Amino acid sequence: MRILYFDLDTLRPDHLGCYGYHRNTSPNIDWIASEGVRCENYYTSDAPCLPSRSAMMTGRFGIHNGAINHGGTNADVRLEGSGRGFKSWLSFETLPAFLHKEAGLHTTFIGGFGERHSLFSFYAGFTEIHDTGKSGMESAEDVTPTVLDWIEHNADKDDWYLHVNYWDPHTPYRAPEEFGNPFKDEPLPDWITEDVINYQLKNTVGPHGILDINMYNDNEKPQFPRQPGKVTDMASVRRHIDGYDCGIRYMDEHIGRVLDALRAKGIMDDLIVIVSSDHGENHGELGMWAEHGTADNITCRIPMIIRWPDGCENHADTGLHYNIDLIPTLADMLGKEPFPRWDGRSYADTIRSGADTGRDELILSQCCHGCQRSVRWGDWLYMRTYHDFYHLFPKEMLFNLKDDPYEQHNLAEERPDICREAAAKYLNWHDEMMITQPQGFFHDPMWEVIHEGGPFHARGKLSQYCERLEQTDRSWAIEELKKRHPKEFCDK
Repeated sequence: MRILYFDLDTLRPDHLGCYGYHRNTSPNIDWIASEGVRCENYYTSDAPCLPSRSAMMTGRFGIHNGAINHGGTNADVRLEGSGRGFKSWLSFETLPAFLHKEAGLHTTFIGGFGERHSLFSFYAGFTEIHDTGKSGMESAEDVTPTVLDWIEHNADKDDWYLHVNYWDPHTPYRAPEEFGNPFKDEPLPDWITEDVINYQLKNTVGPHGILDINMYNDNEKPQFPRQPGKVTDMASVRRHIDGYDCGIRYMDEHIGRVLDALRAKGIMDDLIVIVSSDHGENHGELGMWAEHGTADNITCRIPMIIRWPDGCENHADTGLHYNIDLIPTLADMLGKEPFPRWDGRSYADTIRSGADTGRDELILSQCCHGCQRSVRWGDWLYMRTYHDFYHLFPKEMLFNLKDDPYEQHNLAEERPDICREAAAKYLNWHDEMMITQPQGFFHDPMWEVIHEGGPFHARGKLSQYCERLEQTDRSWAIEELKKRHPKEFCDK
């Protein structure tokens, strides 16, 4: 058995052709999708990067594994404490550990993720690791040569799992200048209009907002000419969207090189190929640009494409699934028993026969930029904000994703009945999570994040940001920020 996993950072599915995008960003990914199952409603349980991959690799919600922030106590998977044996559970129950010890596969990682976040638990279970050395600032040309070399020397062997991590859609948008812009004459997504831009310029604030794409300022770096520091008109919208889409297309071309190398080895007929991401990328939704700092449909929805040649027919699955569902699904497909510690649930019958194995609802979490928990079910997304990342988000937001996929119309005040339904769903999930907390942990780590000073990307930044607001004629927001965050605000 051979499995290839393309772990493509910051890839939102609706910018892929196979998910209906009008631009030709992904011909090679689209080919993989044409031969497998494409999940339409697949979500990371915990966003963004570190929490998402910790959840996926452990098969456990962040509220259980503890890794929900980019700094502080909760930027690491929880220690086992006095009950830890000679080896941690991470050596047996993570995705690569399971594939190695239970399924007998040689597990290899190529990329830069683990070192970027000092998340060395991410590496647990890999028998071979090639860190590409740029701590997440890799471009595809830094990764592909190592992948091709590995394929040349190993691909015709049996029983391997190769995990390839590409970064190109991640901010700063980094496709080389010589790649050009294949999308310069193609239309932009039609929801982004001058009216949307003008509204955000006058009424929104916040890090990675329309005038502060570089988080707390509009600085640009000459080595990344595709990445704008702010958006003020449709020309800068084009620069932003084209920069992101060029990153996808550039990465996709490198994926094509990998597939060609595998075809040359003559092993494509029985190769299992998985394509997914850790999170999406907001392009103006909720007033956030070039970042993944919310628990919304844009940040948390991710692609999942599985090409399983033996008995899997091409189809699209519309059921609701988490990224934590992948490990038990692979266990099921391989005829192995799941570990009790996993929170995920198998959707193997979807792969085998197209059966509906989706969940009734999903709970989505974000604790790195702001703190939010959301409920995704039916046509609805309900968002509850505990820390607003200085965006002045209301406590409750409600969006009908069928009518409003880009989250432009908050219906919370109009539909309190739907908000109450969502709150009940969230509380039921939260009760279950707290009852099933690992031994020795009796609290929700989200509150630990808040009491340690807040999400990592907001800690100690408010006073500085308010100075920025004064300098850019947006002082109207300062009093409300001071009211919401009295402990974080320091008068000049």
